[in-house]
Amino acid sequence: MTAPAVDVVLPVKRHRVFIVVLMLALALRGLAMLGYQPALWFWADSFAYLTSAAQPVPGEFRPLGYSLFLAVLAPGPGLELVTAVQHLLGLALAVAVYALLRRQGLPGWGATLVAAPLLYDEFLILLEHMIMADALFVVLITCGILALLRRRITPAAAAAGGTLLALATLTRTIGLVAFLLAAGHLLLRRCGWRVWRNFALAGAVPLLAYATWMAATSGTFGLTRADGLFLWGRTATFADCAVIRPEPELAPLCPRTPVASRPAPPFWLWAPWSPIHAVRGEERNALAGRFAWAAIRAQPVDYLTASGYDLRWLLRWERTTDPDAATKRNPYWFPLEERPLQKSVRAVAEAYEGGPAATRIIEPYAGWLRAYQRFGYLPFPLLMVVLAAALVLAGARRRVDALLPGLAAAALMLAPSFLAGYDIRYVAPAIPLTCLALGLAAARRDGRQENGWAG
Repeated sequence: MTAPAVDVVLPVKRHRVFIVVLMLALALRGLAMLGYQPALWFWADSFAYLTSAAQPVPGEFRPLGYSLFLAVLAPGPGLELVTAVQHLLGLALAVAVYALLRRQGLPGWGATLVAAPLLYDEFLILLEHMIMADALFVVLITCGILALLRRRITPAAAAAGGTLLALATLTRTIGLVAFLLAAGHLLLRRCGWRVWRNFALAGAVPLLAYATWMAATSGTFGLTRADGLFLWGRTATFADCAVIRPEPELAPLCPRTPVASRPAPPFWLWAPWSPIHAVRGEERNALAGRFAWAAIRAQPVDYLTASGYDLRWLLRWERTTDPDAATKRNPYWFPLEERPLQKSVRAVAEAYEGGPAATRIIEPYAGWLRAYQRFGYLPFPLLMVVLAAALVLAGARRRVDALLPGLAAAALMLAPSFLAGYDIRYVAPAIPLTCLALGLAAARRDGRQENGWAG
């Protein structure tokens, strides 16, 4: 055997377990591509992203990051290209996590085991096959943190991390939480002025540029014009105007439904009966935010109770319930039957696809994937146990490099319930970050970092 051939065979042999696992994960994604063509849809959100891709102007509720991603892929063969790219990004993320853990001293079987949820969790596969921002957000947020998990952080690595975390924030605004945690991580490590400057500039420039674009088109300097609205939806589940005593201009936002009968936060934003629709004009978001903060100040215990109560869903072992018996619909379940697109959204979907865009279910591939989804996931209670174990182990072994992904996972999992409301999609970014934190905490290599960290 020649020397080049030996060079190729040895790495393959060293990583053969992971390669086999990776190929099986690729086959699962192949089932999604074959069984659900061209893509899966999520309520009105998917079509709002496509509309913004065709007319990229900063909108009220969502930043444009994912829509710009769709616009970049638009010259291709339609929605199948989007789902294929998202699946490949998910696989590439698992490879990146595996590679980092191997460099940190984990054996091949250990790094493969830690990376397995990224490859096999059916919920991640579902999100990759959906026209939604979540799969891209998971990749950007995890890669941004991966860029900063070096023994010695260089200015270039800091710039890469800042850019990726900023792009994640422009995909879903909750990414700002991870960006701030990463900034604090670099400050605590005393990485030096050049490293922190590069991180801050690389992150701030895209965010400020987007906020300036928003100001030029809407008059509001920010990433969205809905932060107050989402927080108002959160507080509408408990707000008592007899206790709050709001100012007259805020009184129309008072919920009239008895507290015991109030629905979850999203209903208060989108339902036609919501009092938010009684407020019009450019000040709607600001007024909603003022009401929300007044409610939090007047009823802090009720706010914490309502937000904490939403987190009870993290204790549910099953990832989702079966589709409703009447409608056979569940947005987080590979569907059982085909449904035509509504007339109001069909045009934008078919314009992007260049033809019929309703999801076609092809058997037996779809059936195989539906059978897999009943057991192929990491239950949320187990995810929380793993995260807690990773943080405890990181502290006990002084693996400071495991703290950033661990704390970011906790923040991304918990913060939405306090800012808007719980949704199982919001837990997805915690899966790779939790796995990464556990792998780093368990690795043999010394976790103390250079750049001045006193580990």
